[in-house]
Amino acid sequence: MVHFPRWLVILVLAVCALGIIYASPNVLFDRDTSLELSESLPGGLPTRQVSLGLDLQGGSHLLVRVDWDGLVRERLEAAVDSLPAALRREDIGYTGRGIDGTAVVFTLREVADAERALEIVAEVDPELVTTFDAETDQVRGILTEDGINQIRIGAVQQSIEIVRRRIDELGTTEPNIQRQGENRILVQLPGVDDPARLREILGTTARLTFHLVDRSADLGAALAGTVPAGRLLLPSAEADANGDPITHYVVHRRVEVSGDNLVQAAGTFDSNRMPVVSFSFDGVGGRRFGDLTSENTGELLAIVLDGEVISAPRIRSPILGGSGIIEGQFSVQEASDLALLLRAGALPAPLVVLEERTVGPGLGADSIAAGQIAAIIGFAGVIVFMVISYGRFGVMASLALVFNLALILAALSFLQATLTLPGIAGIVLTVGMAVDANVLIFERIREEIRNGRSPISAIDAGYSRALTTIIDSNLTTLIAAALLFAMGAGPVRGFAVTLSIGILSSMFTAIMVTRLMVVTWLRRTKPKTIPI
Repeated sequence: MVHFPRWLVILVLAVCALGIIYASPNVLFDRDTSLELSESLPGGLPTRQVSLGLDLQGGSHLLVRVDWDGLVRERLEAAVDSLPAALRREDIGYTGRGIDGTAVVFTLREVADAERALEIVAEVDPELVTTFDAETDQVRGILTEDGINQIRIGAVQQSIEIVRRRIDELGTTEPNIQRQGENRILVQLPGVDDPARLREILGTTARLTFHLVDRSADLGAALAGTVPAGRLLLPSAEADANGDPITHYVVHRRVEVSGDNLVQAAGTFDSNRMPVVSFSFDGVGGRRFGDLTSENTGELLAIVLDGEVISAPRIRSPILGGSGIIEGQFSVQEASDLALLLRAGALPAPLVVLEERTVGPGLGADSIAAGQIAAIIGFAGVIVFMVISYGRFGVMASLALVFNLALILAALSFLQATLTLPGIAGIVLTVGMAVDANVLIFERIREEIRNGRSPISAIDAGYSRALTTIIDSNLTTLIAAALLFAMGAGPVRGFAVTLSIGILSSMFTAIMVTRLMVVTWLRRTKPKTIPI
């Protein structure tokens, strides 16, 4: 353990130098200067500071609820809309198709078709439990309580994923997005100080569909409440050629193409330099869109977002490339936000904001100051203890502690791991734990000296025999930190991250850095006794 090859010396010195270099922006620059440097200098240079969490940096805090009340109805309506085509393919006659509570129902004209009709209902929606009433010739596809729960659980999980995609599109660093209770989602975004825009982005379902406009329908009658069968009366955000608002459209209920087939959307400008949203479909959506525009040239195609017609252009020619643009009265920001929503995908259900608040950085500044004071006091106390207890060797261990703190800050800065208030507690705890390995080694060296060993033999035995104990003790703590990270919430995970990084860096500084200093001193002075 006393022998140190040259390559290992170079490696240890290089790691320590990199630790100081990558930790230096946290000491040399303020946060605004660091951001400016990170944008102007090439990537990889040490310009980034530790990313602060919501409790330290401030930001936006939202608690939203997944409004799943309409999901069951939508699921049943989708099954009802899919049944006619499936039944026609099998030449099965029926009447009275509709929804009864949580069941899809229709009456067969021929009782002999019952068995095949039940199979078709199960194929349309596997969650439906099918029954046949021989007295009324009625087929029922019932959505059970388990099926309803599965729909709701799936909606919450999908909502969390889509919220995460939308937040990632905003470029926010280390957001905290987690489920709370059955149908609530907590969203915390450090550094975001525009909660109104955030609420708008998260509160928009962004369900995009394309429908053909029924130009033959009587709009006045529809507004009076007489909407033709198979049609929808939808509000409009458009204006006509004279600038007068078009309040409503009557469109076919059938969804010709869905936004689920979108693969790309971006805010851009048209030939008149007006903001628009360009989009493109995948292979399936592109073929459907091409067939739709080929078969309906001259018709109006309504582009519907969350139940509102945002544009209804005329199909002038077939669009076979699987791409197009959405025109509307957009600002540049609105076009960009709409493109963001379409790229991230539609929410399965609306999100209702239950709690919204902006967290100021004042608490964070106080917490950082308190954490710094605690770290300085703890650091000073450890140094005093080590110097009094182990003399020259204690000074070496204290120098290694400085490198340990630099490595922790460097790792947090390089990985851009979010530092929270519990994370500061983890760093302060690491300061106290960092010298444990040195204490074990030094006490072992003392014991070997009392047994009559020479200085070189005592130091070699102290490091080699204490190594197993050091690895075992730190490994068990590291396992606990890994479990905290895997199973804990945001603040607990922040504590686990800093604790894990601190354990690894303290093992490196104790086993490598301190040993390098001890070995260098031993070779240069060749002491007869060890001052420990």
